[in-house]
This record gives sequence, C-alpha cells and structure tokens, in this order.
Amino acid sequence: MPLPREHHYTSEDYWNLPEGHRAELIDGQLYDMAPPSRMHQKLISQFMLVLGQYIRDHRGTCEVYPAPFAVNLDAEDKDWVEPDISVICDTSKLDDRGCNGAPDLVVEVVSPSSRRIDYSTKNALYSEAGVREYWIVDPEKERTTVYRYEDDAAPIVYPFADNIPVGIFPGLAINVADLLK
Repeated sequence: MPLPREHHYTSEDYWNLPEGHRAELIDGQLYDMAPPSRMHQKLISQFMLVLGQYIRDHRGTCEVYPAPFAVNLDAEDKDWVEPDISVICDTSKLDDRGCNGAPDLVVEVVSPSSRRIDYSTKNALYSEAGVREYWIVDPEKERTTVYRYEDDAAPIVYPFADNIPVGIFPGLAINVADLLK
C-alpha cells in the first residue's frame, strides 16, 4: 500500500528511510512493506536452500539473495524493489547497494497486503525490466504462478503439490508443498 502523502518520491527518499523501515519505490510512490509471516519466511529460506544448492552443485556463477535486498530494476535509479528472492546471473549488476538491473529470476511470496502489487504492478514492472522468470507463490491459494517472459508465453499456474520446472536452471524442479514439510 502506498504511503499516504501526495508526493513524487525519489531514490534519495528511498535510501533515506529510517533504519528498519522497509518500503519499495515504484513509479515515484513508496509502498510500505508489512512484516512477513512465519510461513512466508519458511518458504523464502527453503527456496534459498534449494536454489543455492543447485548453483553450488552445478558450479554456477549466479547468486541468490533474500529480501531485504535492493533491486534497481531499470538501473536508472528510478524503481527500487525488494523481491523475496532474487537470482542474479550477471554478477556485474551487483554492488554494495544491491542489484542494478533486472534479476534473472524473481520469487515473490504473496502476503495479504501484497496480493495486488505482486499480481499486477510487479508483474508488469518485472516484465518490462527484463526479468527472465517470475514466480508468484501464493500460500492462501496454495498455487504458484510462473511467468517466463523470455518465452513470451502465457503464465502457468501450478498447485503446490506439483514439481515446477525452473526455466533458468535446466533439470531443477521445485515442489512447494515439499518446501513446507
């Protein structure tokens, strides 16, 4: 939900938020981020383990970061988001602030307060920015919606019990129900 001031915010406003105040900057608006639930955090930690292990096992160069991790999607200091999981394979995009440019894979775990922004605003933003693959993990609906933008295909919706192929990592499939065990 955007902060209630009618104001066009900048990256300077974003970087000068009080310590511990989490928000995202999208099209000049700051969106407050509510504290995540235990299930939300469990999913993120399990995704981190699976993705990190795959990268290590395949001697990959991609890096995986959980929120809070700043991503400047357009690399023009305009839109700053904090995806729940960011996988960046071009490590030249990384600096001490975070990622400058689109990650290869973004995973967002839907919270009641983030539902609209995850399904609509961020979907458009990630597509336009050049994210290769976007997963929307929805614990309330027990489904994951996967967008593979580089394939220019319709989204695929998977129940949590299905093995979901990770498009950017051949041979890797993730079963969200297994992550919750």
